[in-house]
Amino acid sequence: MERTLSIIKPDGVSKGLIGEIIRRFEAGGLKVVALKMIRMTKEQAEGFYQVHKNKPFFDSLTSFMSSGPAVVMVIEGKEVIKKNRELMGATNPREAAEGTIRKEFASDVERNIVHGSDSPETARWEIDYFFPEGEIVEYE
Repeated sequence: MERTLSIIKPDGVSKGLIGEIIRRFEAGGLKVVALKMIRMTKEQAEGFYQVHKNKPFFDSLTSFMSSGPAVVMVIEGKEVIKKNRELMGATNPREAAEGTIRKEFASDVERNIVHGSDSPETARWEIDYFFPEGEIVEYE
């Protein structure tokens, strides 16, 4: 089974969407195997989004991600990265397909409710960033 990291961003938490987003993942055949609520420091957000360090939106993104609680989770399933990205929708909610999380709930490209890894390599790095060994649970 493939694994990926998903984050319910501070806007998703403040809008009370934690349960709805997890419900959509599970209804889509994905399984949550690790889950916790955190509040990233600015430094943690900068470390997580280091790939965007030289982009103009880096400061506003990391400020937003450290502005309130977020829910980080590891989800698994067959082709989970692809499936998760389909459920989330395009990064820009205006371009997202009908019925996706971002189309229904996001306000703009930065405050877009959820994050999901974009490749197996990124998923491994992102999972390790938030979940030390022993925090991911196997179950049937």
